[in-house]
Amino acid sequence: MARRTPGLLILDCDGVLIDSEIISARMLVAELAKLGVGIDLAYVARHFLGRSYPTVMATIRREFGLDLPAGFEERYREGLLSAFARELRIMPGVADLLDRLAVPCCVATSSSPRRVEMSLRLVGLWDRLGGVTFTASEVARGKPAPDLFLHAAARMAVAPEECLVIEDSLTGIRA
Repeated sequence: MARRTPGLLILDCDGVLIDSEIISARMLVAELAKLGVGIDLAYVARHFLGRSYPTVMATIRREFGLDLPAGFEERYREGLLSAFARELRIMPGVADLLDRLAVPCCVATSSSPRRVEMSLRLVGLWDRLGGVTFTASEVARGKPAPDLFLHAAARMAVAPEECLVIEDSLTGIRA
């Protein structure tokens, strides 16, 4: 069986391009603890990794019966972006991979447009990938539905069966 070169490499962002997931998880655990919700990093990894913020918040409301106070999302997001500014790093080997890549690539992420732009700027990848970055906000259903990857393939004018997706979360793999 001959190996085929993909026509497009679709990269997840958090955990694939940037080392952001532990920062995000720690921030969410801390913010929810202030509201009396006790979850740990393992819970976050099992239930929230690879999911969009609205999906995570809907799960929290449903599972814990919690009405999030006004301003929660803004405080969480601002705190997270501040932590990213201090701690965010590019994943090892990513810059070299992008330098050597012989096929087109793009990014498909559950992160918000603002968060992904800031993140990629912080690690020096925005100029390379900003124009080919797609977020869950552009589709009706985020991961684990395949919509985001199908959208990215369509926007890049490559048939889905010609794409290779690099993902690190179970939610993303399901997509």
